[in-house]
Amino acid sequence: MYQFEIPGKITGKARPRLNTITGRAYTPGNTKDYEMLIKQYFKIKYPKFETLEGRIKVKIIAYFEIPKQTSKKQKEKMMLNEISPTKKPDIDNVIKIILDALNKMAFRDDSQITKLEIEKRYAEEEKVLVEIEGY
Repeated sequence: MYQFEIPGKITGKARPRLNTITGRAYTPGNTKDYEMLIKQYFKIKYPKFETLEGRIKVKIIAYFEIPKQTSKKQKEKMMLNEISPTKKPDIDNVIKIILDALNKMAFRDDSQITKLEIEKRYAEEEKVLVEIEGY
């Protein structure tokens, strides 16, 4: 089982862009940077990791920072998980960037993932918690 945290601003997977001069598709820089950050935090926590085989369950909790202008009453509801973030990045893009970054590291291929749980919540600091296990 792997469990680790990715602190900082959450970035979703961006669509590939097309270079109009060369006609080639490329991955935007902020997507590449965030994927590299995910890999680094995984490697720091698990320097001698082994790629998981078989079916895999993944749990992701994306914690978004509470907006500055939020009232105390609203902030309390957000911290109790009574109000969830409905802002960008979209939840599917958060899943995609994390799974793509961990492909061939935590697991051989993301086709092994047969259970997936993801949630967006509010917290004091922005971060993502990732849990990966075979079952």
